[in-house]
Amino acid sequence: MTISRLAARSQQERSRLTRQRLLDATVTCLIRYGWSGTTTTVVAETAGVSRGAQLHHFPTKTALVLAAVEYLTDRRASEIRHETRALPTSVDQRVETVVELLGSSFTGPLYHAALEVWVAARTDEALRSALVPLEAKIGRELFRLTAALLGADASRPEVRDAIQATLELLRGLGVANLLGTDTYRSQAVLRGWSRHLTDVLADPVRSAQ
Repeated sequence: MTISRLAARSQQERSRLTRQRLLDATVTCLIRYGWSGTTTTVVAETAGVSRGAQLHHFPTKTALVLAAVEYLTDRRASEIRHETRALPTSVDQRVETVVELLGSSFTGPLYHAALEVWVAARTDEALRSALVPLEAKIGRELFRLTAALLGADASRPEVRDAIQATLELLRGLGVANLLGTDTYRSQAVLRGWSRHLTDVLADPVRSAQ
């Protein structure tokens, strides 16, 4: 390999690492300071990169934050795939395990960071316009991942609706958890829903009646 190609590869690697540091720092700042406190200057300082480098990769706060949301979503999806490499074979145990693992995606710091962006988008039209298509893409990918983990036939309307309802339930419980709702009650809700979802997957005709 020529020296010029080695130099180009080295530059690409430095650029990739700088970008990742900025994305990690953005998530950290959203968790620590919230939306209003997450400025591009603060992110650059947290990442330990120059202001010029930050502007080169992400010229605006919106671009930076949206990239961070997609990045943390992809990271959590990879973690879930790793954690579910050996799922139980029985339908009920498989459903309970998958729901529990997905539930963890809607709690904790990463979800709180995403919530900061969603709330800000309510009154920031530019952010909202950019966030809506990204969230639609993330939603489709999460739906496909959930269906695959459950081994479900999402072409059946009742199964498709049950999967979507599962994701909406988990999202709502994640918000409730943020506000300090009784954890025991949330767990009871998830157990009850897991039983219903198991019925839908095992016998969709009977469960729909």
